[in-house]
Amino acid sequence: VKDKKKFKRAALLTFQDEADETEEQAAPVVEKPVEKRAVGKNPLVNTSFLPDREREKEELEVRSQLIDEWQREQERLKKEVVEITFSYWDGAGHRRSIKVCKGDTIGNFLEKARQKLSHEFRDLARSSVENLMFIKEDLIIPQSYSFYDLIVTKARGKSGPLFKFDVHDDVRLRNDATVEKDETHAGKIVERHWYERNKHIFPASRWEVYDPEKSFETYTIHGHEVR
Repeated sequence: VKDKKKFKRAALLTFQDEADETEEQAAPVVEKPVEKRAVGKNPLVNTSFLPDREREKEELEVRSQLIDEWQREQERLKKEVVEITFSYWDGAGHRRSIKVCKGDTIGNFLEKARQKLSHEFRDLARSSVENLMFIKEDLIIPQSYSFYDLIVTKARGKSGPLFKFDVHDDVRLRNDATVEKDETHAGKIVERHWYERNKHIFPASRWEVYDPEKSFETYTIHGHEVR
């Protein structure tokens, strides 16, 4: 009888263990959700090279502001008044001066000079601005150029600077340590037909059309270099 009881008890325990294993296998496995951690910038890493819309927008605004300021400054400079010393040349020099704005073109200047000179030289009263030429430092300056163009580019001629319009001044170039002690020369106004008749004779024989791409490293006067 005791053996039968032991057998029954062992059978019950075995059945219970099998039932427990079945329940464990049937129960679904619930996975815990993985928490996503926010990835921040490492303050020790230089990220200035990475795209940044806000930074790019700020840079564009600053650049636009600087361009506007530069343009306003250039317009202010163009309105500044400068006195041009010149000589009306008909084989002899007749020195005069006239005030213009730096933004005025050579054509504007020639018309103002023609009006001023026409009271003394009647041929100019019947002439037109297209028949006039402006020669500065042995270069024929086209009428489309402005004084501002010559000034801001520090243009140089064959015998002196094109950006100085007074006379008997020492020329000091900011980008060159050399002090050029030669005086600047008054520009000449001549009639085109006079030039055509005399371009083989000094001083007209030295004149040539201004070319901004051509560089004059040294100045020459009557064939001699001036440093």
